[in-house]
Amino acid sequence: MSTQREEFLAGKRPDDVALFLAQSYVSDDRLEQFGERVDDGTLIVVDGERGRSAFKAATGTGAMEFAKSAMSTEGEIDDDLAGGQCPDGETDADGEHAIQYVFAFAEEQNESVGGIYADGDVVHAYAQCTCGTAFSDRWNATDTEA
Repeated sequence: MSTQREEFLAGKRPDDVALFLAQSYVSDDRLEQFGERVDDGTLIVVDGERGRSAFKAATGTGAMEFAKSAMSTEGEIDDDLAGGQCPDGETDADGEHAIQYVFAFAEEQNESVGGIYADGDVVHAYAQCTCGTAFSDRWNATDTEA
């Protein structure tokens, strides 16, 4: 795992965003020069503005619009951001369910909000499945250096 991704997942890069693009979704080898090759695609951690622009260029959708559309459905996104489990996969055994892309950002600890936000930095992640379902997940960032 790259240092950038470790820092992002530890909540130490709140101004950055992370993008996972499945190899089956984007077959542009040039992405690897900007990110980290993972099993099924490429994962990129970049500053927020560039990341949102890259997300729109790759998916045709604005990052925050996508996040809003995915917010209403909870699912499981891998804590390394390189995959997940579509919530519709449990009820649709015949359909194909694979993650096409993930957009994530970290939010700094905010005790006044309460809940998991009081416990530490929070990673917000949003994923798109091949079946068309968009879903979200969030969790407390973990400091991998501890």
